[in-house]
Amino acid sequence: MVLLTMTPAVSAAVKVYLEDENSKRRREEPSLDAPQAGNPISHGQLIDISKYLKAHPDKVAGITVDGKQVPVYLNELMRGCALYTPPSELKAELSFEYKALMARLRKDEELRNYERMLNPLPPSEALTSKYPAASYGHLFPPTATELAEDDEVTYADINRQMALIANVLISIIACSVAIWKVAWHWNTPERLALSMAGSIVVAAAEVAIYMGYIGRVAEAKAKEKKKVEKKTIQESWVIEGKKAGGKQKSATTGVAESVSSLSGLRMRGSRAEK
Repeated sequence: MVLLTMTPAVSAAVKVYLEDENSKRRREEPSLDAPQAGNPISHGQLIDISKYLKAHPDKVAGITVDGKQVPVYLNELMRGCALYTPPSELKAELSFEYKALMARLRKDEELRNYERMLNPLPPSEALTSKYPAASYGHLFPPTATELAEDDEVTYADINRQMALIANVLISIIACSVAIWKVAWHWNTPERLALSMAGSIVVAAAEVAIYMGYIGRVAEAKAKEKKKVEKKTIQESWVIEGKKAGGKQKSATTGVAESVSSLSGLRMRGSRAEK
C-alpha cells in the first residue's frame, strides 16, 4: 500500500467525498475523518475519490482552492502529492537507574585506563622469538636442500607453463598470418574472416592436445599409485655363537675365543722353531 501526502485540493475533495454516507471506508487504510494538508492518504483512496467525483461532478461545482476548481481526475488529484513518511517514534526517556549504571561503568573504564597507563603490561613474547629454531610447524622441519629442491621444481613448472603459452600464441599468430598471405586474391573482409577462423581452429587444437596430455599424465600417476610395492631380500647373513654346556654363546664371546686360540697357536709355533 502506497501512502501519499494530502494537498489542499485533495483535502477539499476528501471533504466532498465524506459528505456521502455510502462512501467506501477501509479499516486497513488511513482515516479520512479530519482531512488536512500533509495527512496520509492511500493511492486506493485517491482512486475511489476520483471515481466518486467523476460520477457526481455537480458536488464539486463552484468549490475552489487557491482560485482553482477542485480537480476530479486522478492525475490532477495526485499533482503535488509526495510519498508519506511517518514521523519517527520518540524514544522513551532513559531511567535514572540506567543513567547511574552508565555513569558508573564510564568511571570504572576511566580508572582501568589510568591504571593501565601507570602500570603498562609487559610486551607479549612471540613464540618465534622464544624458540627461533621452531620456524616451521613440523616435527622435522625441512632442510635447506629440500627447500631449494622445491623452489627448483616450482621454477621449472613456471618456465614450462610460460613456454607452453608462448608456443600457443606463436602458433596462432603464425597460422593467421600464413592464411592472410595465402588468401591475397580474396577481399579484405573474407581474408580477415578466414584468418580469424584459422586462428580459432588452431587454438582449439592446441587446447585439445594440451588437455589430452594432462589427462594421460593424470592416468599415468593414477596407475603408479595403484601399483603395489614388493620388497624382496637379496642376501642375508646369520651370526651364531658357539654352544658350550647346552648354552649358546654370543657372537662377541665366540670371536674372543677364536682370537685367543689363534694367539695360542702362534706361541706354540714360535717355541717349536727355537
